Amino acid sequence: MKYTTEIVVDVPREEFIKKMDDPDNMKHWQQGLIGYEQLSASPGQEGSRMSLSYEMGKRKMDLVETIIKKDLPEEIHMTYETKGVHNIQKNYFKEEGEKTRWVSESEFQFSGFGMKLMGFLMPGAFKKQSLKYMQDFKAFAENGTSVLNS
Repeated sequence: MKYTTEIVVDVPREEFIKKMDDPDNMKHWQQGLIGYEQLSASPGQEGSRMSLSYEMGKRKMDLVETIIKKDLPEEIHMTYETKGVHNIQKNYFKEEGEKTRWVSESEFQFSGFGMKLMGFLMPGAFKKQSLKYMQDFKAFAENGTSVLNS
């Protein structure tokens, strides 16, 4: 399953990247994030890995993020692995005056009958979640609004 989401954030690209590239900021725009742990000696670099833990309602989910390409301020690509799901995220950042256009290409590969069925029956839920993270990042970057206060 593949889809693209995009949003324009009313901050200059340099400021956008600074806020996005700081893992301590993730809790402010990724609802459900309960913690992260760097798994690599040089975090934030190509090939580095980070463990992320989320709580979605009563469901807990752990993923491993791997940075596969980092060419900031232009783009950053990552993979996310969890049981039954391999997600490839390609993020592009374009300057538009004092604003930044964030284009995110998502590809989900499912293994196991249950996850394949969920991907087939609920593709809109994945896109909706991606867009929610983007909207929450926009609110955080523009106004300092954190999902921790909601």
